Amino acid sequence: MNENQGDRRSSAWFGLDSPTGLIHRSWLRNQGIPASMLDGRPVVGICNSWSELTPCNAHLRDLADYVKRGVYEAGGLPLEFPVMSLGETLMRPTTMLYRNLVSMDVEESIRANPIDGVVLLCGCDKTTPALAMGAASVDLPTIVVSGGPMLNGKFEGATIGSGTSLWSMSDDVRAGRMTMAEMAGVEAAISRSAGSCMTMGTASSMAAMMEAMGLALPQNGAIPAVDSRRRMLAHESGRAIVDLVERDVRLSALLTRSAFENALRLNAALGGSTNVAIHLLAIAGRVGVALDLDDIDHLNRDIPLLADVMPGGGRLMEDFYYAGGVPAVMRRLGELIDRSAPTVTGTIGDMIAGAPCWDDTMIRPMTDPIKPAGGIAVLRGNLAPDGAVLKLSAVTPALLTHRGPALVFDGVADLKRRIDDPSLGATADSVLILRGAGPRGYPGMPEAGSIPIPATLLAQGVKDMVRISDARMSGTSGGTAILHVAPEAAVGGPLALVRDGDMVELDVAARRLHLDISPEELAKRGAESWQAPSPVYTGGYADLYQMHVQQADRGADFDFLIGCRGSDPPPAY
Repeated sequence: MNENQGDRRSSAWFGLDSPTGLIHRSWLRNQGIPASMLDGRPVVGICNSWSELTPCNAHLRDLADYVKRGVYEAGGLPLEFPVMSLGETLMRPTTMLYRNLVSMDVEESIRANPIDGVVLLCGCDKTTPALAMGAASVDLPTIVVSGGPMLNGKFEGATIGSGTSLWSMSDDVRAGRMTMAEMAGVEAAISRSAGSCMTMGTASSMAAMMEAMGLALPQNGAIPAVDSRRRMLAHESGRAIVDLVERDVRLSALLTRSAFENALRLNAALGGSTNVAIHLLAIAGRVGVALDLDDIDHLNRDIPLLADVMPGGGRLMEDFYYAGGVPAVMRRLGELIDRSAPTVTGTIGDMIAGAPCWDDTMIRPMTDPIKPAGGIAVLRGNLAPDGAVLKLSAVTPALLTHRGPALVFDGVADLKRRIDDPSLGATADSVLILRGAGPRGYPGMPEAGSIPIPATLLAQGVKDMVRISDARMSGTSGGTAILHVAPEAAVGGPLALVRDGDMVELDVAARRLHLDISPEELAKRGAESWQAPSPVYTGGYADLYQMHVQQADRGADFDFLIGCRGSDPPPAY
């Protein structure tokens, strides 16, 4: 045996000079692994969220082979294992319902098996936070490899982006400006390569966050999925994880307070997804880093939108990569970035020192931003005592302050049934409210918060309205949508007590969201009319979810998953 055998976590399986050790080693022999590979070298788990039911991640099986090459080259033994995969495009009711379940799968798979470090292969929206959360609760040396975005969509001579362009075309169909037959050609034109959304949706935002937090190699956030440099990054990540194991650099050493601050500031400059807030809160909870909505609001203040990527801008991730990607944006943020923060290969300072920007129109300087604000604003008031979030890069300036009458929808089914009813009675001043779509209410907190503009108003040329919900919104969506209202309606939050016609006041500069009724009237409504709603889904995992999920302001993680439980395996029998 190698003299370092006893220093490895995997030695508790493979380093035993006993029948038990022989059994563990012999079973790996049936895969053609020779004894020389079980001599004490680092055993690297490759946690793969590959699935053909997750189109964004369907190429990760190929990418895993390049990770393995790097691990072998650096002297390690790679062992790939699957976890449940979350495909935003196909799964119902919402992948967010299963994010915490996948994190449990990841955590227990890592802890229960003979691995010394882990590579997380992820891509589609919830796979990235789910894998990071699970790994954080074990705290082994860890590196993230994202699948990368698709190539730019091309349709009738125009560049089109995942989600963002589809939502716009869908509105045109509902308003009668476009037919479904005319829209049909976009089906093959918008998803023309492997990879995740090529807009700055949640997938690209979270891939960028992994890079900014030091958990991934430079350019992880932007290299297109089919670019050969994505495979090179996977190969180099395989080499890097072996080095992390040799130096015993645990995930907790990277997930510092500075890592979260850097990530949130970057997300603001990118005009990234509001979902980043809920996922980073959950990851922080796993490693014991104090982070709350007030921190997020503070870190996002006064950071302009620098990246010209849909939905906040007008271009796509492929262009963003060619312009310089995440390192270029972080360099342009200057002193707002903590360059001493550690990464899997050094420091953030090492990563962004001299990072070039090849296109000043794609990645703007701080003195000439695309928009004055790109980040997440946190609103509070009697309608959202524990907070709500708003994507500043998506807001229509004229709606930054607004007062209008509420028009309430009780759940997603009610919204779908009535939103295009000509008798709805909505005006451009109406404040559309969707409730019953929060963590417990749906359950799972679907991406229903970008409430459609009523068809009658679309036909009149109305392009945006104030919309409020306890749901989430796709990172590819825009508009003045106030999301993640906490506490949600299903647990008795004030959102449950709003009635049609109540006046709602929004003042983004003051971070205020107010329902214009007296505290006495609000309390009276709660006492007289509120009842806990019947669950939309019951039985099995849905019951577990509804019993233990926390509110959005705490990351919607399960209460029993908070904290790091360490890497000690269950006792052998």
